[in-house]
Amino acid sequence: MDDIARYNLQRWRALTAADALFTRPYLDLDAQSARARLDPDGRLGDVSGRSVLCLAGGGGQQSAAFALLGAAVTVIDLSPEQLDRDRLVARQYGVTIQTVQADMRNLSLMEPHAFDLVWQPYSLNFVPDARVVFREVARSLRPGGRYRFSCANPFAAGLTERDWDGHGYRLHLPYVAGAVITYPDQPWVHAANNVPWPREYRHTLSGLINGLLAEGFALEHLDDLADVSPNDSAEPGSWEHFTAIVPPWLTIWAARGAGG
Repeated sequence: MDDIARYNLQRWRALTAADALFTRPYLDLDAQSARARLDPDGRLGDVSGRSVLCLAGGGGQQSAAFALLGAAVTVIDLSPEQLDRDRLVARQYGVTIQTVQADMRNLSLMEPHAFDLVWQPYSLNFVPDARVVFREVARSLRPGGRYRFSCANPFAAGLTERDWDGHGYRLHLPYVAGAVITYPDQPWVHAANNVPWPREYRHTLSGLINGLLAEGFALEHLDDLADVSPNDSAEPGSWEHFTAIVPPWLTIWAARGAGG
């Protein structure tokens, strides 16, 4: 285990102890609400009987939703505390969810071409080289399989509403692939004061797109307004105003080529 994994493991142990937003399992789902959580835009299609990997996606959230939709679900996560939550939702709903503790950069524990869909919530920025993850995902997907992931908007990584200077949100960090970025957690993530700050790594837009293409993926869709509620009339320096000016995240759908 390298320093990157050790830091991520320490941070997520603290986040789960603090009951952070992304560690709270979904315990009140049915099939309808599960689909609404996963697929508000209708891009997912029928996953019943499909093999789904929730990559670096522990916490009992997406795994529960996919299982309720009839998918065969595997969760890979570095954090044993997060995987505990996936086992909790499996018991809650009486479904089977396979849990595996592993680093997203090494999926060698999985058989090649084992999955129809790899679903990766916001976690790619926790490692410095996205291409390593893309290569592992490509190996894990069946031909024609799909990969959906979220990541920081490359141009705005590390920028938050706290960067309001009275006129705008000032970019101030170098646009360099692999650069380390740290910033305080948002107050809506957790209320604790002893959680280590995120340590993230910038991925350039060209690095993301060219990295996917190099691994045989075809880009299906890109969304830069997912999971935010922008409001340009909100108070400057608020999260709602910030997201109206600076989309913080990207969600990308890609498909693995048949010849990969």
